[in-house]
Amino acid sequence: MISDLISKLQQKTDLTYDQMNHIMTEILSGKTNDKENLDFLSSLTEKGETDDELLGMLDKMQEFALKVEPKNKGRIIDMCGTGGDNLQTFNISTAASFVVTAAGGIVAKHGNRSSSGVSGSADIFEYFGYDLNSEPGKIADILQKHNICFMFAQKFHPAMRHVSNARKQLGKRSAFNLLGPLSNPACVKNQMIGVFSIEFLDRLPLILKRNGAENIMTVRSDDGMDEFSTSATNRVCVLRNDKVLMNSIDPQVVGLHKSTLKDIQIKTKEDAIKAFVGVLNNTSNQAMIETTALNAAGGLIVANIVNNFEEGVELALNTIKDGKAFKLLERFVADTGDISKLKEMV
Repeated sequence: MISDLISKLQQKTDLTYDQMNHIMTEILSGKTNDKENLDFLSSLTEKGETDDELLGMLDKMQEFALKVEPKNKGRIIDMCGTGGDNLQTFNISTAASFVVTAAGGIVAKHGNRSSSGVSGSADIFEYFGYDLNSEPGKIADILQKHNICFMFAQKFHPAMRHVSNARKQLGKRSAFNLLGPLSNPACVKNQMIGVFSIEFLDRLPLILKRNGAENIMTVRSDDGMDEFSTSATNRVCVLRNDKVLMNSIDPQVVGLHKSTLKDIQIKTKEDAIKAFVGVLNNTSNQAMIETTALNAAGGLIVANIVNNFEEGVELALNTIKDGKAFKLLERFVADTGDISKLKEMV
């Protein structure tokens, strides 16, 4: 059956939602071999994925995932990018997640080790002693206590190990890079998602809308980042009240300074940790702090804490300057990791 469906893809024939569901069931159950998985991925990537195909894949990934059941009252969001922009920037969405939380939001952060950069969100949490293999119940407790948690993709999507060889062999982006950020184990309905291609800016909110999403914001900067950038105009698509609107955000118009990509790039994991702490501690360079604030502003809009980017940027910068963001990090690390690691740095 799967070979018939792979040959359809090779002939550039789109699959139905049900056909894709069937393929994914076979793959995630470990019933296919590496060659079949590679043929499937390369043929799908070559053909290009339809919304039905992506939704069929996403629903099956969620079905096979471990779940976190949050106890928090209030709107829970996630902030992450599809990765793969190869720009070696510091961990912007991780820093922004702490700022959003310190400003009154609730963030169930889902992430992984880096796919193309120096450091992924998992590397940051792990450095401070957070247990990446924490069970779902423990993570729900952490989220309830601190209004922020981290869910390591490899722990929560164990069935994805069946495609890891094929993904490595493929050697380029596939649908899984796109679907990773959409498959949050806490099943959040409100998300800010950075995308690697302008094509998915308006497609992802529409796909998630079919799955009952509430507030979705997708972003891609004109300088190629899958995050908000302060060195270029940012293309934004927002799903709100069942309507999808496109917009563009100029960092200077919302009160920020123009920077260059060089200002926010890092070379080593150590640089990544220093930048992350420095932003929350208000000791990093202006570009890193303002880039974080702009991304946090997007998260604050998705969380319904502010109405627009001007308000969001102001709240985010104040949350960093008055020490709230760093105090949250201190409490979080003291409770979930090794506070001496943080004290060493400060």
